[in-house]
Amino acid sequence: MKVIIDADDAAFGLKRVVVDHLKSKGIEVVDLDYNSVKPDATYPEVGYNLAKKVRDERLDRAILICGTGLGMAMIANKVEGVFAGVCHDVYSAERLRASNNAQVLTMGARVVGDELAKTIVDAWLEAEYQGGRSAQKVDTMHNLEKESFKK
Repeated sequence: MKVIIDADDAAFGLKRVVVDHLKSKGIEVVDLDYNSVKPDATYPEVGYNLAKKVRDERLDRAILICGTGLGMAMIANKVEGVFAGVCHDVYSAERLRASNNAQVLTMGARVVGDELAKTIVDAWLEAEYQGGRSAQKVDTMHNLEKESFKK
């Protein structure tokens, strides 16, 4: 499994914690570190950069972290074909993947602590899209997204 990750300046510390945690589990991690390319980059730029990579490379696992996770989710969802959601609890993280087939997990460094973040990430990574009753809803989201991006 490969996970790409990035964060804004509000979340560099939590990003390091998550990267170390993933690596300790033998997961390949690619830290995009957009702020090293553009030191004054804000969360919209960081999130958009990662979301484009998810779309272009058809990646299915990526993590974005900012102060609350909200802004990162909003900007990632502006990229056609990318589904992102903010999770601050384990159940939501599991459902984000299992029910909604989201490729991008977002979290807030000012909202979750290190240990909770690791648990959230683990729940999201262990979950697989289940389809079932959610499949029609996910398909509807994709269709409505296509309609929206046509305009």
